[in-house]
Amino acid sequence: MSWFESFVLGLVQGLTEFLPISSSAHLRLTAAFAGWHDPGAAFTAISQIGTEAAVLIYFRKDIARILSAWFRSLTNKEMRSDHDAQMGWLVIVGSIPIGVLGVTLKDQIEGPFRDLRLIATTLIVMGIVLGIADRLAARDEAGGKHRAVKERKTLKDLGVRDGLIYGFCQAMALVPGVSRSGATISGGLLMGYTRESAARYSFLLAIPAVLASGVYELKDVGEGHVSWGPTIFATLVAFFVGYAVIAWFMKFITTKSFMPFVIYRILLGILLFVLVGAGVLSPHAGESGG
Repeated sequence: MSWFESFVLGLVQGLTEFLPISSSAHLRLTAAFAGWHDPGAAFTAISQIGTEAAVLIYFRKDIARILSAWFRSLTNKEMRSDHDAQMGWLVIVGSIPIGVLGVTLKDQIEGPFRDLRLIATTLIVMGIVLGIADRLAARDEAGGKHRAVKERKTLKDLGVRDGLIYGFCQAMALVPGVSRSGATISGGLLMGYTRESAARYSFLLAIPAVLASGVYELKDVGEGHVSWGPTIFATLVAFFVGYAVIAWFMKFITTKSFMPFVIYRILLGILLFVLVGAGVLSPHAGESGG
């Protein structure tokens, strides 16, 4: 992998990680369209450490408060009813599905799941799901002539059941094209949470999963065409770009619809099917390079 490739892929990772359009799919597609080798699951997981570092800094006050309350709750029974302490446990509970499935499906994640036809399918299907969830949220928020505005849930309403559902939604993102934020935000909206609450828990829930995945994949750097230098460079680029994107996105979702992302996903999925069907792109483009 050249330094230019690592810069472009780091830029793509930073731009797409927090948007509901799938960063792993865009890394795969960028390489395929450019005629580069597939960067692979290891590069994807490690570069996500950069964007997750942006989450740690952006939500530093929330994270510090949650960690403080959670640690105190281990020895202080009265603290166990504290919302922040409960959030700490709920992040742990919600991380279980992706941890178990990530290890179980490791071979599929690094192989069959990176087929461009599967990515096209998940882009379209999850785009439709996000669109339905967004419309339901908009209907509740706007009300109507014969329908009152419906109050949606916040993170104070989050319990173990919903935390696990969020966790299984996040685990779906093991398949490129699903999108970690897209799946968890869709799940949250369908369960009746506000846009801001769904996005906030989505980002907090991603922290242990992404960091654990990135550390686990460190052993594979240097194998094939991906080396340490370009990987670290891409991770740094992803961090700076990702921080700017998350700040913009958290403001965007408070007043805007997710429909632009829905349309983009569906159009990209259709385009990908057309290109693969016409023979312009191989469904396994770039994979032979390792």
